[in-house]
Amino acid sequence: MNKDPFFTVIVVSLNPGPKLQKTLSSILAQSFLSLNEDDLEILIKDGNSTDGSIEALEERDCIRIIKQADTGIYDAMNQAAAQAKGEILFFLNCGDTFHDADVLKNVKSLVQGKRNKIFYGDIYSVLSDSLIPSNPHMDAFGCYRNVPCHQACFYKNELFLERGYLIQYKVRADYEHFLWSYFQKAADPLYMPVVVADYEGGGFSETKENKRISAKEHKEITAKYMSRGQRMKFQAVLWLTLAPLRSRLAESRHFSGIYNGLKGLLYGGRV
Repeated sequence: MNKDPFFTVIVVSLNPGPKLQKTLSSILAQSFLSLNEDDLEILIKDGNSTDGSIEALEERDCIRIIKQADTGIYDAMNQAAAQAKGEILFFLNCGDTFHDADVLKNVKSLVQGKRNKIFYGDIYSVLSDSLIPSNPHMDAFGCYRNVPCHQACFYKNELFLERGYLIQYKVRADYEHFLWSYFQKAADPLYMPVVVADYEGGGFSETKENKRISAKEHKEITAKYMSRGQRMKFQAVLWLTLAPLRSRLAESRHFSGIYNGLKGLLYGGRV
């Protein structure tokens, strides 16, 4: 590469088997790459895999591989972000893919020249076979309720140059980083009408034990950035609007499509 790229797509891996190639193939299939190869860096951060997945990858000028031990997924993402050259960072997990071949092309047309520091779209859940629409207007309540997962978000590199994920959070380090960016760094998240990624689901953060940890970390993180009065108000709104029931519907294989379709209509006609 003769210049710094516009995008760095980061994939972290540890003995991922064929999932790494699946994800990499999705990135290499981007129409953006055929016209702008110097504008895309694919950074694979591998935690010293022993399954041969790294050695099996094709060599391309746009691919950079870093093999280095780490303490977990967020530490690996920090290591990668610290070496990323792109203006815009995107994290794509092994097994997840871009939704279609034009995602990066469309995203660049929407974000180039914008002062915002986070850009986010929608994702498609493979597990529930449904579109999961993001809240198009992010505010403090949106931050309390939930934020777009990192597979839906593109970040200005400057956020990670200043501070990466706090790895003491086992499940919600990306959530904490989003709130830090929003409340302390004026990230001004901007919604894009783009389905960004096909999210595999059923992974690390969705085990029963990690859901318990997630709830604990959510309580701790929101207390860092929101007043007690805000949190009490937001919690009351969630209970009054039957948030626990809506969460079960959203996670149900049978009802998630209907629920997310209705949510998309509420968010502006996205289905």
